[in-house]
Amino acid sequence: MAGMLFFASVLRVELVWQEYALLGMAVWCIYTADHLLDARKLTSVHREDRHHFHLIYQKPLLMILGIVGVIGLIGAIGFFGFSNELFFGAGLAIMILLIMLAIRKLADKQTRLKELSSAIFYVIGISWLPWYETPEIDYTWTAFGLIILYMGLAYLNLIMLSSLDAEYDKEAGFASIATKIPQEKLINRIRQLVTGLILCSFLGVILVNSFYRIFPSLLVVMLLLHYLSFFRSNLKAEQIRMRMEAAFLVPALLLLL
Repeated sequence: MAGMLFFASVLRVELVWQEYALLGMAVWCIYTADHLLDARKLTSVHREDRHHFHLIYQKPLLMILGIVGVIGLIGAIGFFGFSNELFFGAGLAIMILLIMLAIRKLADKQTRLKELSSAIFYVIGISWLPWYETPEIDYTWTAFGLIILYMGLAYLNLIMLSSLDAEYDKEAGFASIATKIPQEKLINRIRQLVTGLILCSFLGVILVNSFYRIFPSLLVVMLLLHYLSFFRSNLKAEQIRMRMEAAFLVPALLLLL
């Protein structure tokens, strides 16, 4: 929701609270459904980790998932009506779901696609409505550049998390980039990616006009939070995860402006 606020502000679009609420419900449903599918591969003998909650509470979570899904669907129809926004959003969701299912089937052979595609779909999901409601005349190269940087940030987050969860994923039989690439090599790639993204964001702060400077500045803060959490702390993996996820709340500061 903070990410959609980021792009709504970049594109100077005023969105109402219902649109943010519908996005929040949709993302929660996708996240929960994904973890429930993964939890089906586990048994009670697996050590507690991020899927353990979904393993223990599968039935109530399925019930809540159904309720939230129905409320979200009714809410979307009630808010948008049978409009282009509704059909475009539903079509996009179905397309992303089909592609993600295909990638899940090919996960063992095309591991790198999992994190990259998830990052791309995540940013498309949070930004499509601001882009849709913005007149084409207001499209700018700066906005396109920011969406690429945001995708880079999302990809960085996912491969960092994969690195943290490498041992657990191998134990549970999950495929990820960290289960196919040696840790030392993956850490070097992470370091190179985060350095490149920070430099590009700093460059954006310098080159864009005054209206846009706040946005690459926020990206710099989010990237530094990832870097400092991952490389410059003696925290446990779960604490690092929480700090990196909290970094995506930084765009909520735009509410104060």
